Amino acid sequence: MSKLLQALLSGMFFTFILDFFLFLGIKLNYIDYYEIDLYYNILFADNQSVILYFLLSLIIGYVTLYTNTKVALYSVGFLFVLSFLTLIAPIGKSVGTFLLAKEDVTLQTSRFSYHGDILYNGREKVTFFDKELNKIIILNKNKIKGKI
Repeated sequence: MSKLLQALLSGMFFTFILDFFLFLGIKLNYIDYYEIDLYYNILFADNQSVILYFLLSLIIGYVTLYTNTKVALYSVGFLFVLSFLTLIAPIGKSVGTFLLAKEDVTLQTSRFSYHGDILYNGREKVTFFDKELNKIIILNKNKIKGKI
């Protein structure tokens, strides 16, 4: 087996675990905080960057297999600590906000105009915090005019 394939496969294992805890922290501390009706699997699948996943898998796999043991241990350990930090409520909420939210957006439907923050842009619905109403509303994507 080539070194590249070995690095990719072993890196995929570690990267999957890192991603699992990253998205678990976002689900627990951001999605559940705003009471967004969303399953973990959908959150994980819809927000996974395939290119970034494979690139990180190659790097982590190479570091774990072909570098000094101490370098690999410290590098992967540091990444695990960063990933586990999302399980702490304020950090998970901040990371979720950074990755999923869009601030100061105006959405237009055939009847109304909404101004506020997109909390989550899902497959079929948009969870939106309207600043004028001061509450969270759910909008169907097919009824929103323009691009989100």
